[in-house]
Amino acid sequence: MIQWLEDHLMEPLGKIAQNIYLQSIRDAFVIFALPVIITGSIFLIIANPPDEISGMPVFGPLVDAWVNAVEPIQAQLLFPFHLTFGLMALTVAFGVGYSLAQRKDMDAVMAGILSMLAFLMTAFPVVDIEQIEFGQVLELLGGEGLFVAIILSILVTELMNFLIKKGFTFEMPPSVPPYVMRTFRVLIPFMIIIPLVWALQWTIYANFDMTLPQAIMALFQPLVAASNTYWAALGMILVMMVLWGMGIHGMNVVSSVVYPFWMSQLAANADAVAAGEEATGIVTEPFFHMFTHIGGSGVTLGLAIFMLFSASMQIKQVGRTAIIPSIFNINEPLIFGLPIVLNPVLFIPFVLAPVVVVTINYIMFATGVLPPVVIQPPFTVPLGFGGFLATGGSFMAVLIQIINVLVASVIYYPFFKRYEKQLIEQQKEDEKAQTASS
Repeated sequence: MIQWLEDHLMEPLGKIAQNIYLQSIRDAFVIFALPVIITGSIFLIIANPPDEISGMPVFGPLVDAWVNAVEPIQAQLLFPFHLTFGLMALTVAFGVGYSLAQRKDMDAVMAGILSMLAFLMTAFPVVDIEQIEFGQVLELLGGEGLFVAIILSILVTELMNFLIKKGFTFEMPPSVPPYVMRTFRVLIPFMIIIPLVWALQWTIYANFDMTLPQAIMALFQPLVAASNTYWAALGMILVMMVLWGMGIHGMNVVSSVVYPFWMSQLAANADAVAAGEEATGIVTEPFFHMFTHIGGSGVTLGLAIFMLFSASMQIKQVGRTAIIPSIFNINEPLIFGLPIVLNPVLFIPFVLAPVVVVTINYIMFATGVLPPVVIQPPFTVPLGFGGFLATGGSFMAVLIQIINVLVASVIYYPFFKRYEKQLIEQQKEDEKAQTASS
């Protein structure tokens, strides 16, 4: 099976992981959008106190005081949230253009600015702009505009690169200051690309009475809905774990493809909660990082604890090295040091445990036991804190995280003991051979 995976799976998926467009999309979210999203999420928590646990009101003077204090100023408290989540796509547009330009040895800042301006132009109806209220276009500048932001930024950056290489620039003498030369070098691409995007937007709006993000979102809506199903979540986790078992960073490969879908669901959830409506997005980035990859990919926190008490000196030593990173959901020392990679004994629970945990998580969210994820904490937030933050302050999320670790630990234990026995036997044989040779 391992040989078949190497021959038929590793090469194409390895190419996907190295694709510059997918890498640029991932960097745009992680480097540029994530700080904006986390900052906005803080205000969403403040404006929506965790006054209920599983539908039951929390009775406490501090929580009651918090609720009473924020109620009259909730709209003002949500202002920073709307201007961070609401400009998510605009931030991603800059990030994609910047990251892709860096990989093509272009002026990354100018490519990012041009991508951002081009996307901004597509979000507004082509009418008298003084008649448009900014709040009307925030959704298109946020989650609903992500797909256009990504696609348009790639096209704009590629066209900018093409025009510069073909000589559509103002070349200045060497005596001109570098910052002036930088401006004139991209002036013609700006003057060509911006009118092209404007003409495209005007054409679409005149014929279909919708903006480009609205049109693209209508086309992608079936894919967004399909990405929120249990079978989609199951397929994603299986691909992640199989790739990790082969030594390829599965989360990076999968997230490069589906990150826009995850963020669309997350943005829709946050908007729904802020508006006091029902949020329905389940399969988001925190669904995996906060509730499935506890201790790292494969739900390996329990396994890391087992290793600390192992009778095998090799396993115990790796456990001592891996336990601190595992607490912060980083388990590469464990995956490659134990190892799990290409290890037939541990590969089985490494795939099985996340599949079971994903099933538990999906049922908990779908049935309403867990409130929807509305915040994306950094993936290094430890057990308990991550689930609490991701759900906007749910203590039930902490309990589900603990249950997930316990379930995964039960699955790992018999396989871990089997592998431990192999290493102990090998250790004894090595000691006998060493004694005989001496």
